[in-house]
Formats: sequence, structure tokens, C-alpha cells
Amino acid sequence: MSNLSAKYLHDEEAAHEFLEGVLWGSQTVCLHCGGVDKITKVKANPEKRIRVGLWRCGDCKRQFTVKVGTVFEASKVKLHIWLQAVVLMTQSKKGISAHQLHRTLGVTYKTAWFMEHRIREAMRSGDLAPFGAGGGVVEVDETFIGNDRTVKPKHTKKGRGYAHKHKVLSLVDRATGRARSMVVDDLKVKTLAPILRENIAAEAQLMTDEAAHYKAMGSDYASHDYVSHGAGEYGRGDIHTNTIEGYFSIFKRGMKGVYQHCGKKHLHRYVAEFEFRYNNRVMLGVDDHDRAKVALRGAKGKRLTYERADT
Repeated sequence: MSNLSAKYLHDEEAAHEFLEGVLWGSQTVCLHCGGVDKITKVKANPEKRIRVGLWRCGDCKRQFTVKVGTVFEASKVKLHIWLQAVVLMTQSKKGISAHQLHRTLGVTYKTAWFMEHRIREAMRSGDLAPFGAGGGVVEVDETFIGNDRTVKPKHTKKGRGYAHKHKVLSLVDRATGRARSMVVDDLKVKTLAPILRENIAAEAQLMTDEAAHYKAMGSDYASHDYVSHGAGEYGRGDIHTNTIEGYFSIFKRGMKGVYQHCGKKHLHRYVAEFEFRYNNRVMLGVDDHDRAKVALRGAKGKRLTYERADT
């Protein structure tokens, strides 16, 4: 059976029931006052403009739907269309462009673009637990993509090197198989050192390439080993950065082949999208259905207006 044949992806009432099950479980709670004892379902009636999925709280006398307090709130797009978008984005290994999404779902390009950014917001985990706890191995590396217009304005010659490119710093914990990425302004030690200290446990074993900025920070951890890519070295037993290079290969193929262009103001959300799929992949025991549910749970407590998404 197709992953897109489920009833909740085509029926609005079923879509609300599905999302209620994901976010509320078996207990319906008023999203305004927190009451649980006097919650009643309001029967939908299009003629009286009573929406599908509406609930009423007997304590505060207010109405609400499961979309309140999520990235879906105040959207005119039907919830079952939203769920289709979530499924498509979470199951596409290298992403799906807004143009493709608008053609597939039958919404405007502007709507599809905004939907994707809201879903990316749901994908952002906010996990701050340090990598490498208990002495595990953490690979650290950076990659470069696009053109930073603050360094090289439009219509100016790009030049060689990476100074004019956006810089993405990533970590991969070998023990858990999870990645964490962030956009950085530069690769100076004073910029990177606080980020690494905040995200990597002091007892961790650091694995990097031969870049000087990593050598300067190696003493902050239990050990630091590196490979010399410039000399053609890519591994000495367990000493390598091949895991994080594999992560970057998926990220860059998606950014170049699917999304193609991305400004710095939006890059952090694209980074979160690829990080989410990597951290919820089949190898870690998360199938396509479960991955979509993880994204939906992340939609709770997050709002993103169009004005904020475009800044």
C-alpha cells in the first residue's frame, strides 16, 4: 500500500483525529485553560461554519482545535494537505523543493514555500545534551555552500577559496549515530571553541581533519586525533572523519540538486531539515511512518509567521 493512501491524508476529519492521537494521546486537554473534565466535541456543520475538529471546554467556555499552539495554527490550508506535506518532506532523503510541493499539493508556490519553513521549524529538535558523554568519539568538521552576500555582494566576482561561502559546522556522535549542525560566521578559534565546549562533553574523544583551528581546541577534550586530508590520508583504523563526510554528502547533494539556492537568513532551517532526517533514519530504528510522527510532535509549541519566516 502506498504511503500516501492513508485516510488521514485525504479526509479532513480523519486528519484531525490522527493529529490528536499523535499530540494528545487518549486525553483531550483544553489548550486555553488546561482543563480535562468538561471537554466536548463540536459536530462539524459547514452550513453554520462550524469547523471540522472543533472542541469546546466547559470550564473556560472556549473552543479550540488540535492545531492551536502548533505550526499549523491560523493556516487556511486543510490539515490533511499539511499532513501530506509532512510525509513528503520527512520521506524525501534529500528534500523536496517548494516548486515541486506546490505542483504536487495544488497550492501556490508562496504557500508551499511557507509550509516548508513551518515544517522545518517543527523539525528543529532543540536538543542540548552534549555529544561524546562517557568518553565517546565525536567527529567534527565544517562544510561550505552557496555565496554569502555580506562577503561577496551580488554581481561581484566570487573568487577562489571558501571565504565568500556560507559555513556550516557539524558534529556526529559515533555512539548514537546522531548529528548536530549550526551555521557559523567564521572558523576562528574564538568563534568555534565556545560552540564545541557547549555541545561536546569534556571526556569525549575528538576526531577532526588537520585544520589549525581544531588543533588549537584539542586540549579541551580527553583526546584529539586527526587525519591529514591534504596529504591524501582519510583514515588510520578508527581515526577518521568518514562518518561526518557521509553526512555532508547527503546535505550538499540535497542543497545543490534540490534546493539549489539558499540565503544565509534561511540556511539554519535547511540545516535543521537534513539533521532531522539523519537523526531519524532507518539505521537508527525509525521508519518513514515514525519519522513523520516525530516531526508532528515537534510541531507542538512552535509558531512561525510569514514575516518571521522571511527574515
